[in-house]
Amino acid sequence: MMMISSNSGVKLIMPAPAKGLSPNSPLVNYALRGLERCWLPRERRWSHIYHLDGRASPNESIAHSDVFYTLNVLLGMSRVAELPADIDLPEIFHRNAMSLTALPVRKYAFGMALWAAAELRLPIPERVRSELKAILSDQSQWSAFRAQELGMLLTGVIAQARAGEREWLCFASPLYRFLKERFHSESGLFFDAPSGFRRRFASFATQTYLSIACYQYGEFTGDVSALVMADTCVRNLIALQGPQGEWPWFFDAKSGRVLDFYEVYSVHQYGMAPALLEWAERFGRRGARDALVKGFNWVLGHNQLGRTMLVPELSLTLRSQVRKHELKSRARRMLRALRNTWLENDETLIDSADVRVRLECRSYELGWILWSFGRRTDLRDLSHNDVFEQPSCPPGD
Repeated sequence: MMMISSNSGVKLIMPAPAKGLSPNSPLVNYALRGLERCWLPRERRWSHIYHLDGRASPNESIAHSDVFYTLNVLLGMSRVAELPADIDLPEIFHRNAMSLTALPVRKYAFGMALWAAAELRLPIPERVRSELKAILSDQSQWSAFRAQELGMLLTGVIAQARAGEREWLCFASPLYRFLKERFHSESGLFFDAPSGFRRRFASFATQTYLSIACYQYGEFTGDVSALVMADTCVRNLIALQGPQGEWPWFFDAKSGRVLDFYEVYSVHQYGMAPALLEWAERFGRRGARDALVKGFNWVLGHNQLGRTMLVPELSLTLRSQVRKHELKSRARRMLRALRNTWLENDETLIDSADVRVRLECRSYELGWILWSFGRRTDLRDLSHNDVFEQPSCPPGD
């Protein structure tokens, strides 16, 4: 199948040439096959978790999370040349976007809807549009934003403006100003919140979402300060990358130090870091491409466990490598972060004997593969690795 744009701007699915090779890379097709397993046909969305522990019903659904993850997957699909014939992008988007006003979703889900709609050239349902404008217009409520919410809302606003929907542009400068004044640390990293005790404890996701938002805003508006902030953050992240390409999970944004490497999440290695580093490469950040490749190779087995983080027979991925005593609780992780902050310790990797694998895959993780590699043709050692080729069926199947 292939996607083309109609006169209305809606992407349609059309049959591909009968004998033509897939225009997708093996990596992209791997992610698409994995998403087939995460699909919930009755709900018309992708699942919160696909468990890999052998249970009879591996898909776990949590409605508000399913909806956000589905919008994330749709964002990724906006960059895919050939989609399965049964994926109706407009219908899936409309159904799940409408759920935003009925479910207890975080504000970042609205930002993802803005972003995905812009990339897919799809209209935002009026009820969702009204709620979004209420969120963006009430600056008194912005103090409750976490980094992911601010980053996705600003990215969504810029994506809409870039797509010609100029009505959203009036929100861009106020959002960026709020980011610059309340989330930027002198260390070069970003805070996780505009104020409060939790503010300085920032994740890798914090750095990714706010840096992408700054790149988007800076490129679209020509504001160099935004590009400098994003580039400085990326430079620092590359300097803090682990010896085998691990992207640390937890930082002290005030000092710019790593508080904890764990969990090391596969989605950061193959999806979110490549999305950010694509921007960094575009603006000439030295070392960005090497950091991307090194991080991706971590998933292929160049990690402290010496094992692949892929499940080729299912076309899925393993979620993370985690301390063995923290598979079911984050309490120790938070206490460690507090201790390392107080003692000004620099955290390092632990002995591999104390590391385990989290046996689950989340649909949005595969969506980030689609976004980060759907249009890339210059990283064939990664995107065309033999491990992503569809396994041959045994005779008689």
